[in-house]
Amino acid sequence: MPIIESVSVCIARVPLAQPVTFSTRKVTAREYCLIRIRSTDGVEGLGYCYAVNTAGRLLSVAVTDLLAAKLVGQDSHRVEGLWAEMYQEALLVGRTGAVMRALSALDTALWDLNARSARLPLYRYLGAKTLERVPGYASGGYYLPGKTTEHLAQEMANHVADGFRAVKIKVGLETVANERKRLAAVREAIGDDIRLMLDANNAWQDLPTALAYMRCFEPYNPYWIEEPFSPDDIDNHMRLARATPVTVATGEVEAGRWRFKDLLAQQATTLLQTDATVCGGITEWKRIAATAASYGILVEPHAWHDVHVHLVASTPNSTYVEWMPDDHIVNFRRLIDRQLTAENGDILLPQGDGLGFQFDDAAIAQFGVIYPGEKSPWISIS
Repeated sequence: MPIIESVSVCIARVPLAQPVTFSTRKVTAREYCLIRIRSTDGVEGLGYCYAVNTAGRLLSVAVTDLLAAKLVGQDSHRVEGLWAEMYQEALLVGRTGAVMRALSALDTALWDLNARSARLPLYRYLGAKTLERVPGYASGGYYLPGKTTEHLAQEMANHVADGFRAVKIKVGLETVANERKRLAAVREAIGDDIRLMLDANNAWQDLPTALAYMRCFEPYNPYWIEEPFSPDDIDNHMRLARATPVTVATGEVEAGRWRFKDLLAQQATTLLQTDATVCGGITEWKRIAATAASYGILVEPHAWHDVHVHLVASTPNSTYVEWMPDDHIVNFRRLIDRQLTAENGDILLPQGDGLGFQFDDAAIAQFGVIYPGEKSPWISIS
């Protein structure tokens, strides 16, 4: 019976060698909140979440000062009860945002601990729908200094040559005319049979602007348009979903099943991108996916393939893992000791216990943040 002995948190800051630009922001480094939950049996479960450029300290404090005490001494199998107690503890200070991300990382670590205790890969512990591989889509197409339309088209063509049957690029930073050129070049490079996803990263403030871009995009048959507006602008998501034949995808920064229920009930999206490291962990992700299934809606999780591969492999209405082919932009993989493998456009399922990786001690020594008054990047509550 796994009883939780301690909860440890570490913030790792991993700079980007080359800063990357989205339609609405610039990223120079990524901070990650890493979690270890240790049982009295000596088994450790891992979890993590993302804190953008400099916000890791917020997540660390949410763990040490608010949530960890709800777990120590508890049976880790009581996942639903522990989730509810952490959520109630956070009710006044963080039903979304930093506190919910910290809760998500802790919840993921609980599931990982229980799967490792059972000596099963997490997707098997959750109840697998498949045991070997799941489809991936190659995600990239970022705006970088000196990157031409020809470079973008070749990048996507290379993914197709590697076997991917779906690819994604960023849109929304440039003018309608320039974005048309980018899409035309990419579609010509990948052919008509490859699914092309577009990610606007909250680029547009109003429906007329969004429609000007969408009318430009529609002839190139994109599979979805991702995050067209601010996540709080549900009304414009709803209007756009009614005005374009392109699937409107959103939800990657949403938290809590209630917000997702609103998106579905108001028909503001035709595809969810629920992120387990954001929404409330694996426990809440599973609830959201089940609700979406009752609406006939797919859930294609955002980024973080090391955790989402397990959820896609165990969820009937989830199809794709978002695959980042390298680590120059999404660099979490520098912090772990084992990497997933892509083969002919599929992501091979890991065979190790739990999530299938450990945090890399050498990487933590390099990237772990030691805050004033602390002697180590890891802070433990027991």
